[in-house]
Amino acid sequence: MVFTDYVFYSLAAILLFAGLRVITTRNPVQAALFLVLAFFTASGIWLLLEAEFLGIVLVLVYVGAVMVLFLFVVMMLDINTDQLREGFWDYLPMAGFIGALMAGEMVLVLGGPYFAPSEKVNHAEGYSNTAALGHVLYTDYLLPFELASVVLLVAIVAAIVLTLRDRKDSKFMNPAEQVIVRRQDRVRMVTMPAEVEQPVKAEASPLETK
Repeated sequence: MVFTDYVFYSLAAILLFAGLRVITTRNPVQAALFLVLAFFTASGIWLLLEAEFLGIVLVLVYVGAVMVLFLFVVMMLDINTDQLREGFWDYLPMAGFIGALMAGEMVLVLGGPYFAPSEKVNHAEGYSNTAALGHVLYTDYLLPFELASVVLLVAIVAAIVLTLRDRKDSKFMNPAEQVIVRRQDRVRMVTMPAEVEQPVKAEASPLETK
């Protein structure tokens, strides 16, 4: 084994540990931090595979933007984890079935010809893995790439529809009505007479009256 093999197995062990802690820890902030650790270790594995572009994008996009947003939302919402975990074990059979199904699919995909071990390729001078990735993505995998983009677009539209659906107890603002509002429609000047408070006369004590 060479030095890169030791680095790979170390990063893989850290990645598996961080992934398990994401789904087993009780604190949502700690779960988000473990997910950040998983992203960093996955980025290191990408760098070992000479995919520098994917490693940098993983850190910049997910760690630098998505996970920071998750941390802000989790810390501002003050989520009650005890209430969320009620009835957790009731979903275990269905979750176990779906997990086993996804694991089987991953084994079938990784066992395909695209993931067969191959010898190290010596790239020519001026080789760019970004250009090679774009070439393969937009030629051999153009249809799956477009299907994935359609699925993401449908997910975005569905999230917006679920969020902005009309409910009786929802309160919202109409920016168009706020822009055209006039002062006389919101503020009314009323003239009222001033009330002057009369001074209170001090009562004479019984000794002074005698």
